[in-house]
Amino acid sequence: MSMVQFADDRTKQQVWEMWKTVFGDPDDYMEIYFRYKYRNDQTLLYMEGDKALASLQMLSYRFTFCGREIPVMYLSGVCTLPEARRRGYTKQLLLRCFEVARTMEVPLVLLVPQEEWLLQFYGKYGFVQTFDAGDEPLPSLKEIITQYPSDLQGAYRAFDSYFRQQDMTVQKTFPDFRAMVEEAELSHFPSKEKLKGMARLINAQQLCSLFADYYREKSCSLVVSDKQIRENNGNITISAGKVDQNNFLVPSSLHIDIGELTQCLLGYHTSSKEEPFRTIFPEKQPAMHFMLE
Repeated sequence: MSMVQFADDRTKQQVWEMWKTVFGDPDDYMEIYFRYKYRNDQTLLYMEGDKALASLQMLSYRFTFCGREIPVMYLSGVCTLPEARRRGYTKQLLLRCFEVARTMEVPLVLLVPQEEWLLQFYGKYGFVQTFDAGDEPLPSLKEIITQYPSDLQGAYRAFDSYFRQQDMTVQKTFPDFRAMVEEAELSHFPSKEKLKGMARLINAQQLCSLFADYYREKSCSLVVSDKQIRENNGNITISAGKVDQNNFLVPSSLHIDIGELTQCLLGYHTSSKEEPFRTIFPEKQPAMHFMLE
């Protein structure tokens, strides 16, 4: 019998072995990841009988968006055993992941594609690039912890103060920071830059509402199309700080698919988009970094 299910203590070892088979990461890195980030209730598996053939982790983070911090889901360890590929198992996991995110009221899912071809692959499921790779080093973890000897909490506060007020940025907790430091120690604290990443809007109305509340002077009517999440389809009107989702088509409505709406709301290269999108949606510099890549 085939099915998508959450992991449990019985299948956790299979996830470890699948990760090892597909990615080939060293055990010391995997021990850090599985100690700090892995959770059974955040791991989806595609099972055939008692055997896990594909898996992904849905890691919880916070993201600064329009003056607030919102929950986001970061997809990690998306993989399928070599003998089980090209059967649509990853598709099934992604669609279930979208359902889980909506149930948890998480409006946005993020990921870092490790290879260029994955941009097109994830694009089939509504993901679009919203984070550019950086060419300048980020603050050095080694320098930060050196400034706070025997005080990792103090080092975290210094690290956090640098990123916490930056808009459209993935934020880190103290456990995240501790995992980052331990992972960096394995390779002697290499220089890090911003990561190329993708995002997928899960709840269009929820994120449009936050945008409208922050930019109360903005107004527009959008006709949104989404091939995977039917609840996102329809008309969304932004006006006077409020959002109305209905089935009434306004003559001046702008047609937009879920990918472009994601880019617009995050301000990703919006200055290069056509009018009126470039005027409605201010350009930002979305940032993702230190994701145990």
